[in-house]
Amino acid sequence: MAEDQKSVDEEIQEEVRPEVEEAETVETTMEEVVEVDPLEELQAKYDELDDKFLRAEAEMQNMHGRFAKEQAAALKYASSKLAKSVLPALDNLERALAVEVEDEAAQQIKAGVEIVYNNLVGALAENDIKAVGVAGESFDPNVHQAIQSQPADDEHPADTIAQVFQKGYVLHDRVIRPAMVVVYN
Repeated sequence: MAEDQKSVDEEIQEEVRPEVEEAETVETTMEEVVEVDPLEELQAKYDELDDKFLRAEAEMQNMHGRFAKEQAAALKYASSKLAKSVLPALDNLERALAVEVEDEAAQQIKAGVEIVYNNLVGALAENDIKAVGVAGESFDPNVHQAIQSQPADDEHPADTIAQVFQKGYVLHDRVIRPAMVVVYN
């Protein structure tokens, strides 16, 4: 019986032996897979950090460019707020100059108003603020606001300005105030 037991044990060991050898092979393969070259690991980390650095540097350059453009635009149009505040006074001076006067004292006052008006117009021109809206020029909806229309005839073609109620003003390429006009249709 001891011999039978011994032969059974040997048979079991022979059957189990390939499975044990296979398991040992899988463990050594796993150990080989888990073992990564430290230099490769550091190189991968370096590449990742280098990529992040380059992206951050590019973003900073984009921000600097964007800020420079915004600052240039702010400087270019800085005088528009002041111009909007001054335009009503300029309109009132134009109305005062449109009044016909007879006596000499009134003419002297009108001459003084004209000097002030010319100074304001000159100051606006020095800051690249230009008046728009002249009778006879073509109607441009970007800078003119039509408040009335008149029928066109042979002398006055369609889409031209018939009369200007209030001048408009443009700073560089930006409309500060559109001209209020009557347009031939």
